[in-house]
Amino acid sequence: MENEGRRKFLGVCVAGATAAAAVAAGYPVFRYLAPRSGQGGAAKLVIPVGELKEGDAKFFEFAGSSAVLIKTKSGELVALSAVCTHLGCIVQWVKEKQQFLCPCHGGQFSTDGTVLGGPPPRPLAKIPLTVTEGNITIG
Repeated sequence: MENEGRRKFLGVCVAGATAAAAVAAGYPVFRYLAPRSGQGGAAKLVIPVGELKEGDAKFFEFAGSSAVLIKTKSGELVALSAVCTHLGCIVQWVKEKQQFLCPCHGGQFSTDGTVLGGPPPRPLAKIPLTVTEGNITIG
């Protein structure tokens, strides 16, 4: 009877330690993949045109969320939300393919934000931008 109580106590301790280890390992991964919360970030952002080369993407925070500016191979500038429309993960730019990839579930987006494949239900949200005097104004 006494051994049974000890086994039960030891089992609860091992289960608790395992659960704590799983949370400690999973939390940083969740924070990396989840978009930032809050309303931080600028309402308007100015980036020099020369800071972006053709085919490159520049990630930044805009209106409290992750966003990205792309200069396509044709020289067109596009600003998009970098938050995947499936589960809210931050997309990654794949320069070789000139498209975005969501690391969570394999969603794929084109340079204009349209869905190319995977589970995302909607395209990436577009952010208005203007180019004046060698500066890109986003927002």
